[in-house]
Amino acid sequence: MTVGQAFDRSVAYYDNWIRTALPGYDAIFAAALDMLPFSNDAPLRVLDLGAGTGLFSQHVVGEFPLAHFTLYDLAPKMLALAAERFRECAGQFEFVEKDFRLLASAEMFDVVISSLSIHHLTANEKRQLFAAIFRSVRTGGVFVNVDQIKAPSPEMQQFYWERWLADVRAKGADEAQIQASIQRRTDYDQDDTLIHQLSWLSDAGFASVDCVYKDFFMGVFYARKP
Repeated sequence: MTVGQAFDRSVAYYDNWIRTALPGYDAIFAAALDMLPFSNDAPLRVLDLGAGTGLFSQHVVGEFPLAHFTLYDLAPKMLALAAERFRECAGQFEFVEKDFRLLASAEMFDVVISSLSIHHLTANEKRQLFAAIFRSVRTGGVFVNVDQIKAPSPEMQQFYWERWLADVRAKGADEAQIQASIQRRTDYDQDDTLIHQLSWLSDAGFASVDCVYKDFFMGVFYARKP
């Protein structure tokens, strides 16, 4: 089963699950929006990689109502839900069913965003994607990535894992959804450490590279094209 097929199977409950399963959901996306250095009336061009149901884009369009969006994802059912989400402002949204590892857009973007997707790539694929993103961002544009972080040691990795399980169960998460999430994580996740991800962004050519928010294994990565 491909990554896209696996996530299509979760489409009925994905949005509610993410709000439960993502540590510090509100704070994470508030921090991500804080890192978009543009006026609210700017007609931004935004590329959302691994967009899923469009949650990250929904946050962005709420702050930048004149922005135009291109949403990439491998999962057709996820993209269909995103299209329904943005039905009333359909003229601002384009939906592309495509593997973002093949990103080679002729269009240039002010902002590239991604959430909970790039960690499915190998280390080498991440490096190649960061370079492709750099080429797709206009001068002065930014890349903001909400994604998972591998702990620096096995002991810390176990601590992150046990804390996450305790947290989602305390929130009353459905056990079947927890187990499905664990299975997807086992099958598809290829997390990398904070220091490696920051280094690869710098190697791609980005400046002001930082992890501006971190909640255990979740982080908000920021990079600007100088």
